[in-house]
Amino acid sequence: MKLNIVLVEPEIPQNTGNIARTCAALGAKLHLVYPLGFSISEKQVKRAGLDYWDKLEIEEHLNLEEFLKKYKPEKQNMFFVTTKGKQVYSNLDYAKMQEIFILFGKETKGLPENILQKYLDQTIRIPMRPQLRSLNLSNAVAIVAYDIFRQTGFEGLEEISKYF
Repeated sequence: MKLNIVLVEPEIPQNTGNIARTCAALGAKLHLVYPLGFSISEKQVKRAGLDYWDKLEIEEHLNLEEFLKKYKPEKQNMFFVTTKGKQVYSNLDYAKMQEIFILFGKETKGLPENILQKYLDQTIRIPMRPQLRSLNLSNAVAIVAYDIFRQTGFEGLEEISKYF
């Protein structure tokens, strides 16, 4: 199974660095969709990602339209994470999928409303209390990504600690 984490116009460098580290730990490909709210060469991004940048596959896209044209949501296992998602992320059976794309929007606005409406059946959400706006982006990525690997029995990941 190949996992693709797609960040659409991320704004906070520390979040992107943390997500890069999560992707490196899982072997997931990170897609960055421009415009970014920072430069990926910024110190905060590098520090948050620690020394994992060379262990990470990154693909950059000029904009969301270019990404969607290249990867075609109608032909992919592509899911759009939003607090307004039609289904709970953990209710999907990811273990049967060869390649998965999970899209996350910018921290302040999420994914564009027109995209969410167009792909409504492919929207997913993380359950939370109704009076709260959203989770931190890097936490949301970790929750969904690790559940996908949990469903596949953590395939390709270390199962037994080498320290004990």
